[in-house]
Amino acid sequence: MKLLIKQAQVIAPSSPLNGKKQDILIENGKITRIAASVTGQADQVISEEGICVSPGWMDIFADFADPGQEYRETIETGARAAAAGGFTDVMLIPNTSPVTDTKAQTDYLVQKGKQTPVNIHPIAAITRKTEGKDLAEMYDMHQAGAIAFGDGINPVQSAGLLVKALQYVKTTDGTVIQLPDDSSIGANGLMNEGIVSTRMGLPGKPIVAEELMVARDIKLARYTESRLHFTGISSPKSLEYIKRGKEGGIQISCSITPYQAFFCDEDLAGYNTHLKLNPPLRNRNDMLAIRQALLDGSVDCIASHHLPQHWDGKACEFEYARYGMISLETMFAVVTTIGLDPQTFVQMQAVNARRLFGLPVPEIAEGADACLTIFAPAAAFTPDEKNIRSKSKNSPFTGMPLKGKVIGIVNKAQVHLN
Repeated sequence: MKLLIKQAQVIAPSSPLNGKKQDILIENGKITRIAASVTGQADQVISEEGICVSPGWMDIFADFADPGQEYRETIETGARAAAAGGFTDVMLIPNTSPVTDTKAQTDYLVQKGKQTPVNIHPIAAITRKTEGKDLAEMYDMHQAGAIAFGDGINPVQSAGLLVKALQYVKTTDGTVIQLPDDSSIGANGLMNEGIVSTRMGLPGKPIVAEELMVARDIKLARYTESRLHFTGISSPKSLEYIKRGKEGGIQISCSITPYQAFFCDEDLAGYNTHLKLNPPLRNRNDMLAIRQALLDGSVDCIASHHLPQHWDGKACEFEYARYGMISLETMFAVVTTIGLDPQTFVQMQAVNARRLFGLPVPEIAEGADACLTIFAPAAAFTPDEKNIRSKSKNSPFTGMPLKGKVIGIVNKAQVHLN
């Protein structure tokens, strides 16, 4: 099959083509011609005003709920959602049923991923059943295809266990991913502790629960000289700790979620269960600081924290609602709407995200395998529930006018257009 992409601005930070408008011809999954103008017949032509093309994007923290909770999401529906959002690669958290804490379970995800339009990369559990008690068989899971290690939405609370995990991953040159949250602080909190939680009459979770964990884990990463990635950072103080740690030569990195830079706790005034999240939405000043860190490149990348929930997990009282939102399909539009430029986004999601976890960055060059995302940064985009590819529909962005539209992806010799 021949695909011709006409007059697309190439956004590839390390490429000599960066910033140039080019025609790109792809034949059977290979880029065969790149030029200012390519003529000839093609089976499919993509020609839209203001389109860009970049190396395929990667997300580093998503839940596809498969196996065991397929009523929320499956590998197939999650992959379709990822492709619709412009992602060619997705890292899956281990919080499935059974948990991804064995070689067999890791291999299950790898094999299922071979049938999808996106590349699936398992994050293997640090502890058995992500219970934080005993280390899982990390080396075996690495051999089976695990790209990183972490307990997903269940942060490792024990400093001793985390030290062992950080030491263990050095044998595989791997990285530990931690969602920083000291669960002993504000254990019953439903939202950020502050004026808004008091006004709403809901128990709060203090921001210090995150900050304490970040400070502790930075010290552990320095002690072990291992690589540690913090995801879901929502505190400006946490960012400050991480910045100082990097300057001190510690091998740490961080990501934020798109919604932490878009919403704040004031948006919960209507008890919108789609905004019941962990980490919770912080106050307006915290949100603005996170947004600034995103815009100035202080964070390494963005993590979707795509967490599908069945309708009955959200259509209930706020106290009983489950945490999370779907976000793979809206990430690009959300961060573009708040002002992130395409060059920075591509640097974060196509380059930084891969380098953090030891993957090669796809090239936009003649002879290279096509792993591309096609998008229109200036185009209007309003998410519509009937067009959501995810099996679950728990998105607060439905019906909200945004800027930044994904046209589709080219990956695994396949073309997937929205």
